[in-house]
Amino acid sequence: MAGKRHRGWRTFLTNKYLKDKENFFVEYDPEYPVKYAIFITEEEWVAFVAQRRDENFKKVSATNRERASNPTYAYKKGRLGYARLEEKILDETKSDATSLPPHVLWKEARVGKDGTVRDDVQHIYDECETLSQSISTAEDQENRSVLSRALNVPEYPGRVRGKGHGCTPTSLYKNPRRRNPSNQEVMETLQALQAQVLQLQKDNERYRCMEKCSSQLKETSEKASINCQNKFPEGISSCQLYLSSPTYRLVGKGKVHNTSGDLLHHRPLPDGHLKVSVDVVLDKDALLPIPDIVSETTLLRDAIGSFVAWPLDLIFIDDETPTKPASKDKGILRHNESVASQKEVFAQGSQQLSQKIGSRQKNKRDLPVTYLPKKGAFVPRYQISLETLVDSSDMATAGAIRLLDMEEDIFGYSCTETIGKEDLEHIFRHQELGVGVIHTYIRFLYDNFMRGNDQLSNRFRFVSSSLVNKALICREPDSCREYLVKRFMASSTNNLYLWPYNSGCHWLLLAIDPLKEVVYFLNSIDGEWTNYPDMKQLVDTSIKVFRSQRQARVPRTKSSNITWIKVQCPLQRNGIDCGYFVMRFMREIINMNQIEIPITYFDEYKCAHYTRLQLEQIKEELCQYFIEKRLISI
Repeated sequence: MAGKRHRGWRTFLTNKYLKDKENFFVEYDPEYPVKYAIFITEEEWVAFVAQRRDENFKKVSATNRERASNPTYAYKKGRLGYARLEEKILDETKSDATSLPPHVLWKEARVGKDGTVRDDVQHIYDECETLSQSISTAEDQENRSVLSRALNVPEYPGRVRGKGHGCTPTSLYKNPRRRNPSNQEVMETLQALQAQVLQLQKDNERYRCMEKCSSQLKETSEKASINCQNKFPEGISSCQLYLSSPTYRLVGKGKVHNTSGDLLHHRPLPDGHLKVSVDVVLDKDALLPIPDIVSETTLLRDAIGSFVAWPLDLIFIDDETPTKPASKDKGILRHNESVASQKEVFAQGSQQLSQKIGSRQKNKRDLPVTYLPKKGAFVPRYQISLETLVDSSDMATAGAIRLLDMEEDIFGYSCTETIGKEDLEHIFRHQELGVGVIHTYIRFLYDNFMRGNDQLSNRFRFVSSSLVNKALICREPDSCREYLVKRFMASSTNNLYLWPYNSGCHWLLLAIDPLKEVVYFLNSIDGEWTNYPDMKQLVDTSIKVFRSQRQARVPRTKSSNITWIKVQCPLQRNGIDCGYFVMRFMREIINMNQIEIPITYFDEYKCAHYTRLQLEQIKEELCQYFIEKRLISI
């Protein structure tokens, strides 16, 4: 209605100021209507005059005026309008309907005062009645109405013929008409179909592989034993994992377990295979040589932190140089291999993985400190010193490890963390971090901030990433839930549990207050917790079980509501810094000594992104801790 009034006002201005008494446009420049200055400026008036004098506008205006002056089917109801006419007819007929068909209303609008109906109008009405019996409602809505078909005229968008001003297809039919998809929508549909085809091809290949491998498994008695392979040293050794199909390439790293009588998931190993624990995945789409039928694991990335069977000829100890078999396939050369992040490694509780570090030297030796004397620049002295120590010690040998005892107060159980040469290389080269480095930094925070400080040690606690990770949540959800509930039950007051969570390819931090049933979500890539449904379900279930065991009373309206808060923390700008961000998040939370984390993060540390210097400070603390603990000795 406002648009109609505005068009009438523009027509009034044209007739009063731009045309003479004979309805012709004047040649001179019309005077600016000062009395309407509140509605139109001088600039707008000049543009309006130019638009009305334009020849194209005059041509269109004349055509419309001629068509409106002699309509084929003249409207006979004057100022009554379609809406009030429809209301009048419904009142007179006392009908329960809320509206009339467009062709019925169209016919009634063309009946004169004498009540007679023109033959051509009646003909159109009869044809509409015939068409309405053969055309479905859906076809009527999605294409053209019966009135438009009978009149044989196009249906213009934005209005419905025979229903009057203001009625649109959307308002009449309560759902929009179909439209042709855009190019972007077509491309998105095509990409989705291509992804489905690719997934079907992968599934087909996996099923064929599982069928082939399952036929190779042989039933043996419980007394059967697997002979140790002479090619590999007895015990546990760091190794590299290769695949030969479709190309010969390095796909991951882990540890080979060459032990007599060893079983895999309570079953004997297939001939020609050894048990391997997967630590690092270099090819995220690599398939397992023998899929795990029990857990339905077929991809190597889903086996991080667990044991799999691997062919002997595709396992190489770290200090070996693998020889590529004769083949036309072009694999990845060792000196060109990419390094991916070390992922979750399942800790064996308090079981000792190997002999502890030898006796420490009584006399403290001077550390070889090297630095670059560049004025005003940050010098990573502890990193340089630790790297020099590693190169001068047995840690320079591939497969060498160090053990770090983790006290029961840290994760709720005593365990030993394994640190390998690869973990240190990730720190020196600023590459993605594994669980060993994250846990070592947690031990640093405990020793330097919380030990001897009852306030901090009673307020902050940690959750082990080795006992609760993506692989274990999918494979052993009950054990993960039991560990979390037991961890929560250890607190008698409000505690904030810091849990570095690895989704398989990314580190993020959860800060859980089980008593208040609040979970703070800190993600350095600005993702949502809904992207990790298994993790969220585990946390929610654990908090509910904890609530039940402590016999807490919660209103029914809030019994299923656990508060999740997405903290606007600093964001990373690459794909490798997530582990460093998580370590700094934990340090800042403990340093602020606050149970509640502001949604916009702490003002003292608020920033869009951490600088490289801020991350280097975390690495310096780690390297200094390695040196002070005398984990690396010459």
